[in-house]
Amino acid sequence: MTVHLEVADGVGTIRLDRPPMNALDIATQDRLRELAEETTRRDDVRAVVLWGGEKVFAAGADIKEMQKMDHAAMVARSRGLQDSFTAVARIPKPVVAAVTGYALGGGCELALCADFRIAADNAKLGQPEILLGLIPGAGGTQRLSRLIGPSKAKDLIFTGRMVKADEALSLGLVDRVVPAAEVYEQAHAWAARLAAGPSLALRAAKEAVDTGLETDIDTGLAIERNWFAGLFATEDREIGMRSFVEDGPGKAKFV
Repeated sequence: MTVHLEVADGVGTIRLDRPPMNALDIATQDRLRELAEETTRRDDVRAVVLWGGEKVFAAGADIKEMQKMDHAAMVARSRGLQDSFTAVARIPKPVVAAVTGYALGGGCELALCADFRIAADNAKLGQPEILLGLIPGAGGTQRLSRLIGPSKAKDLIFTGRMVKADEALSLGLVDRVVPAAEVYEQAHAWAARLAAGPSLALRAAKEAVDTGLETDIDTGLAIERNWFAGLFATEDREIGMRSFVEDGPGKAKFV
C-alpha cells in the first residue's frame, strides 16, 4: 500500500509511502479516501496527523499517469480526485499536516485539507499546475483562496511559484515552522493534546467553523447555536463544568 494508517494513544497517522516523492497517483488518492473514512469511523482515533516522511510530504500528482489521460478520462476521474481530498477535509476530528520538503500541487492541496499545518524549515509549497497548462484540480483554487485570501492565492496559482517555509508562514499557508527533525514530533504532540479533549465538542467546533465559512453569518450563527445547545446533553460537558467549578480551568479528564 502507498498510504498507511498507524494508531497510537488516540492519534492516527496517515502516512504517505510512495518513494521517492510520494507522487499522488490514482491508487494513492483512493487509498487516502479509504483511510480518511476509516479514521472517521474509528473511536480509537481522536486526532489525525498527515505525514509524508522525513524527506518529502508530497510532490504532487503522478504526471506520467496524467499525461496518458485524455479529456474524457479526466472528466470521469476528476470527481474521484476531489472526493479523495474532501474525505480528508471532512474527517470530523482535529487534523494536522506535518510538512517536510516539497508540498506541491496535490501535495499542497492535501496539506490544505488539514486544520493546522506544521512545516519544516526546509519545506517548499506551491501550486505549479499552471506551468503544465492546467489549474489545481483537487481543491486548490477553493481551499487556498479561503485560507489566505483570493489575491494571495491568485499570485501562487497564476505564477505557479514555490514559496519557502518562511514566506508560507507570512502568507498564512502554514501555521508554524520548526526544524525539520522536529516536524512529526510537534505535529503528533499537537494531535495528542487534542486527542485528550472532549471529542464531541471538538467535532462540533470543527463543523461549526467549516460549515459556517460556506454560508452567511446568520446561518453560521444558527449552526453554532444548535451545536452549543446540543453539547449540554453530553457527559463531557458535565465533566468539564464540574471540574472547572471544583478544581479550576484546564484540569478536566474527558471520556
